Amino acid sequence: MKVLITDRFESFGIEALKQLGCEVDVRTELTPDSLAAALAESRANVLLVRGTRVTAKALAATDRLALVVRAGPGTESIDVAEANRRGIFIANTHGKNAVAAAELVWGLIIACDRRIPDQVADLRAGRWNRAEYSISQGLFGRTLGIVGLGQVGREVAARAKAFGMRVVAWSPRLTEETADQAGIDYCASLVNLARLSDVVSVSVAATSSTAGLIGERFLNAMRPGATLVNISRGQVIDETALAKAVVDKGLRCGLDGLTGEPGGTGGVGAIQNPLLDLPGVYATHRIGALTDQAHRATSAEAFRVVKAWMETGQVPNCVNRAAATPATAILTVRHLNKPGVLAHIFYTLGQAQINVEEMDNVVYDGGEAACAKIQLSRLPSEEHILTIRKNPNVLGTAITLIKR
Repeated sequence: MKVLITDRFESFGIEALKQLGCEVDVRTELTPDSLAAALAESRANVLLVRGTRVTAKALAATDRLALVVRAGPGTESIDVAEANRRGIFIANTHGKNAVAAAELVWGLIIACDRRIPDQVADLRAGRWNRAEYSISQGLFGRTLGIVGLGQVGREVAARAKAFGMRVVAWSPRLTEETADQAGIDYCASLVNLARLSDVVSVSVAATSSTAGLIGERFLNAMRPGATLVNISRGQVIDETALAKAVVDKGLRCGLDGLTGEPGGTGGVGAIQNPLLDLPGVYATHRIGALTDQAHRATSAEAFRVVKAWMETGQVPNCVNRAAATPATAILTVRHLNKPGVLAHIFYTLGQAQINVEEMDNVVYDGGEAACAKIQLSRLPSEEHILTIRKNPNVLGTAITLIKR
């Protein structure tokens, strides 16, 4: 098994892969353009990335690639649609850097409340202005609104309780029941959350449905002087509307995601964004998930994914397995566990132009018999069922309609 690694990966993870019998090739200098050539040259079966973009060209460069694992949350840097077309599994290590991201959220919240970056800048310039910086609202007893109650949001909420804050949350799939279980207040309306909150923390995946999620209506509903912290990608916020709200309403912002960030994985480049020129806006270099603890956790999880796939064929954290198939019926076949039985079944279904959408074959204790549950695109005829039963190794069949 050949594994190509293109970004930082902990040494213990590399050694663990080698102990599994993997041939590991580490090339941290690759660009999206050169990745295709590297995949073709290495003939890797597994690609491990963190920030490297995986384009359709790279996925098409070799027929050996079967699994791409992103050591981090999300898959926005990977052409998942192309992977789907080529039958390549995509997995990530979602949640393993949630603590690191939550810690940065709180660093930004406190920085906004006490204007720590401005104080440091003034002191470094030789300016003492204790009267100005002694003005602060404080956090105890105030309301934190969380947009996106995934694992990062839950870690943020847990720390809010230590600060003595009330927590309200909105998330697309959040219910009153799950909010109660988390010990927080449920908010059915995103705009109402903005009205209720002194501080808002945003932690959602960057998708087409979340682009511009924090827009003019939300920002207009926020309280004057409130704080907004975004740990998501920059496109989640309408930055033009945010700049206006900062000027008009005195919002303070802590942003770990901005539009206009330099591409590539080198970590150095120029950036221009009008928000950076506004007072009360503090930004970091999209480093929410980047701590040594998070690197170790994501490397360990990426190794677990590869190990499980190699040993069982199953892919933990797979993001591109279909949630549902077009199957309309399930054909259950009890059979002797002998060569050729499944081939006979599939040949018969193929002759009938019936597609197998998904299948599970369970072997009974002792290994003499098995049971195949085969999801089919349409019902087979009685004639095709009789043909399947004619095989002497078939013990019995049953058909079940799938209810949608």
